[in-house]
Amino acid sequence: MTSAIPSLTRVPATEKGLTIADFLIPVRVGERASPRIRDIGLVVAGAILIFLTAKVAVPLPGTPVPVTLQTFGVLVVGGALGFRRGGVAALLYVLLGVVGLPFFAEGKGGLSVVLGTNGGYLIGFIVAAALVGRLAELGWDRRIGGALGATALGTAVIYAIGVPWLAVTAHVSVGEAIKLGMLPFLALDIVKLVAAAAVFPAAWWVVGRRPSDR
Repeated sequence: MTSAIPSLTRVPATEKGLTIADFLIPVRVGERASPRIRDIGLVVAGAILIFLTAKVAVPLPGTPVPVTLQTFGVLVVGGALGFRRGGVAALLYVLLGVVGLPFFAEGKGGLSVVLGTNGGYLIGFIVAAALVGRLAELGWDRRIGGALGATALGTAVIYAIGVPWLAVTAHVSVGEAIKLGMLPFLALDIVKLVAAAAVFPAAWWVVGRRPSDR
């Protein structure tokens, strides 16, 4: 199976498990902080980025799910930070919203949001960030083909959790949930996943062009 996609998994042994965030941090900054402090800072920064993308929210008539930039934020955070840090960053974002901070789309917060019609998408963010992060650790983000595959899988995971959750909480069929919570957003989400995928090869190109920054 590995030989079928060698370009996605061919990562130098010294870089296995590392992501673009590990290379974008200047050496001088990284050396002044312990790995744990650095990771905490990256996780917090990731949660903030997801929060900022949640602030761009446009309600759509006929559906409880608003249009947001969160999918883009989650995919970028996951791919940039990796499996553990990306998943924890998305989890931190959700937990900050659960405790009542207005971190969710449309300035909402509280456990009721997670238990409501949009909760599945929030849970999906955590899983998607971890998945895309793991694929990035395997080198999928080094080239545009792999990056597109990773962000497409991440987006699919969000829908796979969010749509059934919507069906249950809104007391509608899965088919109706697809009409309410996927079809109106699919075209824009494709644009967002392509944009997120383009970020990673571009970032690796920058790193390759500026090795003295490491």
